[in-house]
Amino acid sequence: MFKDKLKGLINPEGGNKTNKKKIENLIFFVVILIITIVVINIIWNDGEKSSEEDLQNTSSKQLAKEDTNSIETSSETTNELELKLEEILSKIQGVGEVKVFINYSESSEIIPMYNENTKTSNTEETDTSGGTRTIQEEDSQKEIIYEEDDGQKTPITQKVVQPKVEGAIITAKGANNADVKSSIIQAVEAVTGLATHKIQVFEMN
Repeated sequence: MFKDKLKGLINPEGGNKTNKKKIENLIFFVVILIITIVVINIIWNDGEKSSEEDLQNTSSKQLAKEDTNSIETSSETTNELELKLEEILSKIQGVGEVKVFINYSESSEIIPMYNENTKTSNTEETDTSGGTRTIQEEDSQKEIIYEEDDGQKTPITQKVVQPKVEGAIITAKGANNADVKSSIIQAVEAVTGLATHKIQVFEMN
């Protein structure tokens, strides 16, 4: 139908049939070329969009992996105190097998090292009364510093903030003896800094 309309526009009655045919074929070719370019452009843009989404998903997965590793490291750090206490308390005279549970207010926080770049710019503004004022803008950017080992990138740790200990429960063989129980409480108090009423000691079955 579109082709027939074009024929009516460019082929007036009485014109040369050969010229009409050439012009008709030329216009038809131009229309097909425009349609082809539009289709290729749409396909190309969709491909670029998919590549960008794949890249974003990969980055998100990498960040999620790093966060998981941090959580695991944090859990290991907080369990170290329990293990050390169990080892120390089991060596106290009269104490047998020991199990320690420490209650924390929050988990450990691992603080990585950063490269920090700060840019400062000053801008002078003049108001309508002729006065001037200086506006200072500061732009700060932080980037985590990584170390690479066998292709594996790991953030370099600046420090580990230990969580606050809120209480301790100890079960131990021999804790039914008052002197042994007192020794256990004193040892836990010295290590954790807890008040004695926050340290509960029970005889292990």
